[in-house]
Amino acid sequence: MLPLHSGQLSVLRVRALMMTVLLGLILLALDLGPLWDTPIPFGLVSGAGTALLVLWGFWSSKRRYESWGYKVEEDELHVQYGIWTRVRTVVPFSRVQHIDVAQGPLERRFGVGRLILHTAGTRSSAVGLPGLEFGAAAELRDLIRSRIRQEPT
Repeated sequence: MLPLHSGQLSVLRVRALMMTVLLGLILLALDLGPLWDTPIPFGLVSGAGTALLVLWGFWSSKRRYESWGYKVEEDELHVQYGIWTRVRTVVPFSRVQHIDVAQGPLERRFGVGRLILHTAGTRSSAVGLPGLEFGAAAELRDLIRSRIRQEPT
């Protein structure tokens, strides 16, 4: 399996940091509110909690990044991901209805994008592959389109 672009690790870490800031503010509100009249020193809950959240976010981002992989074969795309529950999806090119390449602001900042394959059917009809270098995602989209066109009708 091929790994994701290293920019995806940065995207995951920034997202974890954003969540840490939000949860850290909630912990600070606890320090200022319900814990105000307790013997717990001010800042202990929010400081320790935020420090643990930063460590957790850094560690879990790396684990999530490393859990992803993909492989392009002659007539199908293999995508795998998951830390606790490993998911491996095989998308036959003959089932692909259309393909999107998407890029949000954070992904744009780190030069990565998502390839989204929409397939025939209703259950799990969209298969996403995040963390591709944006140009590579567009190339993969074009490669899959060319292989779809080669299919006999």
